[in-house]
Amino acid sequence: MNMAAELIGFLIYLLQLFIWIIIIQAILSWLVAFNVVNTNNRFVYSLLTGLDRILNPVLRPIRNVLPDMGGIDLSPLVLILGIMLAQRLLQGLALDLLI
Repeated sequence: MNMAAELIGFLIYLLQLFIWIIIIQAILSWLVAFNVVNTNNRFVYSLLTGLDRILNPVLRPIRNVLPDMGGIDLSPLVLILGIMLAQRLLQGLALDLLI
């Protein structure tokens, strides 16, 4: 049962890493929107494109469900809250396996 708890701990770590990827993508998109960084820079363009390719398949279903907020995208926030809920459930499962 200790192996299962370690696997759950690793999954929780991966979910936390995914949260940081979402936050980095959101901040980078704000910087591009406010013209702080320019997408003509190859590094910025490739980083933004890579993050979009990773996150768009996950965010697209959430965007389809959420109403149009006039240019404000709340789907990363909803995804982060869902990931945090999954982390809490996994932590509870890990505690149940240890007892």
